[in-house]
Amino acid sequence: MVSGNVPTGKHHGAPKHGDALLAGLIRCRRCGRKLTLRYTGTRHRIPRYSCSRAWMDNGGPHCIAFGGLRVDDAIEEALLGVVGPGAIAAATAAAAQATHQRDQVREALGRDLEAARYAADRAFRQYDAADPANRLVAGELETRWNRSLARVAEVESKIAVHEAAAVPSAVALEALGDLASNLKTVWSAPTTDARLKKRIVRTLIHEVIADIDDAASEIVIIVHWVGGVHSEMRLPKRRRGQRNSTSADILEAVRRLVLIASDDLIAGLLNRNGLKTGNGNRWTRERVTSMRSNYRIPVFKPASDGIEPWLNLSQAARLLKVTPKTLRLAAEAGEIEAIHPLSDEPWIFARAALTTEAAMSITERAHQNPKYPAGSHPAQQSLFSSMT
Repeated sequence: MVSGNVPTGKHHGAPKHGDALLAGLIRCRRCGRKLTLRYTGTRHRIPRYSCSRAWMDNGGPHCIAFGGLRVDDAIEEALLGVVGPGAIAAATAAAAQATHQRDQVREALGRDLEAARYAADRAFRQYDAADPANRLVAGELETRWNRSLARVAEVESKIAVHEAAAVPSAVALEALGDLASNLKTVWSAPTTDARLKKRIVRTLIHEVIADIDDAASEIVIIVHWVGGVHSEMRLPKRRRGQRNSTSADILEAVRRLVLIASDDLIAGLLNRNGLKTGNGNRWTRERVTSMRSNYRIPVFKPASDGIEPWLNLSQAARLLKVTPKTLRLAAEAGEIEAIHPLSDEPWIFARAALTTEAAMSITERAHQNPKYPAGSHPAQQSLFSSMT
């Protein structure tokens, strides 16, 4: 953690359109101006941050410029770490501690009320036992009694205010744990709205300060978190002409995946399998599109007549009228031809392979033995001789 000058402005604007997380949040460390954002690439979806405000306003020089994908990835990783399982556990412990302290305050107020009521009762008994003819003594005792009653009312008021204070609603610890464990999957899902991500970023991050370390060829990022904590990150900046190629295994997997999946879905599948780009970044729709263009891999296009030549596991199982588990086990046993480009899903079936005798045999076996539809292959020998 490092210290820095926190900007005085509290408002950094609403989330802008586009997928870039830091639009309107990132500022140049050299001149203090906010970085502008533009999208590059063939489909204008690759973000790039640059300090060009001085040039636009006064014709001054540009300060810094760098690609936004790597920076956004680093911010996402840091943000998911902040709201990860460890942070949830810490927040839960803090909430439990706050509840314990609240209970201690209530117990102390209860003891104060008990003491105040005892003092008021004692003052009343002294006043009641005094000789009414002795007006001086009776007046003093009455004053003490009134002060004791006022003290009782004061403590009761404090207790009422304490109990009326807003208490956060209780949330099941299991639900919080599930949320923390699944947040990264939900965040990386292609269906998650980018505007929701940016609202989450703006909830946790006050501002980001950026600079370039030319000697080390690194992007230097200082994150000003809400609450006053600052953290510094250094990210390698790709030099001019430098290129890190995608592995051959990923290229081959993508060539298979485009048979059934769009770029959005391919990015999600690659991330789910823990695969990274040549630069070590997570996959996005834009990166899949760029990689396909570079290696001339065709894009997935739905069949115009609605009859897809390639099907995923659920579609193929529906066509054969068997369960997906039955078909998957048959594919794993080699009973039917299928493509399995990644270790963690998906299975790809040619429609033509689902009309073969092997496919019909799987369907017939599943219907004959519905309790165990994925039963043994008919050619498999039994270890036990017939008892009949």
